[in-house]
Amino acid sequence: MQNSSINRVILLGVIALMGAVSMQAYYVISTWNINEDEFRQKVNLALYNVAKDLAELNGVELPTREVINQRTSNYYIVNVEYEIDKANLEYFLQKHLEALAIHVDFEYAVFNCNTNNMEYGGYCSYEPGREIKDLDPDLPKDNKFVYYFGVKFPTRSSYLLGKMQLNIFLAGVLLLVILFFGYSMSIILRQRRLSNMQKDFINNMTHEFKTPISTIKISADVFLNNDTIRQNDRLFQYANIIQQQNQRLNNQVEKVLQLAKIEGNNFDLKREHLMLDDLLEDLIEGPKLRVEEMNGVFNTILPEEPVKVFADPLHLTNILHNLLDNAIKYCEKKPNIRIELKWLNKRRALLSIEDNGIGIKKEYQAKIFDKFYRVPTGNVHNVKGFGLGLFYVKSVCDSHGWKLQLDSEEGRGTKVLIYIPVKN
Repeated sequence: MQNSSINRVILLGVIALMGAVSMQAYYVISTWNINEDEFRQKVNLALYNVAKDLAELNGVELPTREVINQRTSNYYIVNVEYEIDKANLEYFLQKHLEALAIHVDFEYAVFNCNTNNMEYGGYCSYEPGREIKDLDPDLPKDNKFVYYFGVKFPTRSSYLLGKMQLNIFLAGVLLLVILFFGYSMSIILRQRRLSNMQKDFINNMTHEFKTPISTIKISADVFLNNDTIRQNDRLFQYANIIQQQNQRLNNQVEKVLQLAKIEGNNFDLKREHLMLDDLLEDLIEGPKLRVEEMNGVFNTILPEEPVKVFADPLHLTNILHNLLDNAIKYCEKKPNIRIELKWLNKRRALLSIEDNGIGIKKEYQAKIFDKFYRVPTGNVHNVKGFGLGLFYVKSVCDSHGWKLQLDSEEGRGTKVLIYIPVKN
């Protein structure tokens, strides 16, 4: 993956996660506020009903104002104008809280105006046998009223959180997603760093190869032009082998350098208007002779109306050489090569190269254009190579905006199709 693509993935991922975190935070806060308002309203209603029942029991009226006073988020003062019996108070508290489905622990105390202290009434739990850790026998008193009682809900926060289990679960999932994203990005960045190191190494290595390759070429040419060597068939054959293998090595090094430029965004296309028909006629002479020497058949079909394309002639020639070379190399019998250029419509042409070679299994076709990929053939490769040719073809086609398609069947050959937009 190129550096710009990685940066875009990281940026878009961070933006998406920030949006998800913001939405989740808003959802959690909103749900908490809704549950908190609902709890407060229900508690106010329950405590008012408790005060009303106590007033009816004592045959008195409730105060006209400030009956329910919330002092803190979990502590309430209920103002009445009569003495309060603790047993009756606890009964009515449990009754009205349960009636409104407020299943939460509470503790209460009654103000004694004679001693000027809050007399603790007790702690009521909805989970019998649970250890009570938040017991507070010293509930705050109030200086405004004479007869009142206080009710505290020590487990209010955990009660509200219990109603938000789905929100908490989703927040946990989001946290796992963030952690996984961070871990994935660290791996991607590490792989990018290693990939850059690999590219630098390949570039340095291939450039270092150029000097000895040039030296070997000069030496081989000297040998081939020497009269003594030319008169000795054996030495002349060895000199030819040195020259051929040196040229092969040079071609492989050049291919690696070209691929390094493609991956490093240094792939500079020098496009110009070309007559694809003329280019093909000049190009196929060499492959055609090779096929005829193997007693094969080489067919070329060109359209009557010439096809003019806007492309880099060097890279276009290279990929066509690669495809034709593959079509010949991977034939285990007499080759039957067919190259066809035709118009699909006024703005699009199709170039196809078809052979009768060994073909490619379906499970390997998705990876055939990957760098360094070669179709598995066990420990024996009858055709040598690095698995760079088709990757180079795909890279050049992508750079030109051409669509590349492969149709192949094992044992029945391969057909490569290139869809080329044409600008008249």
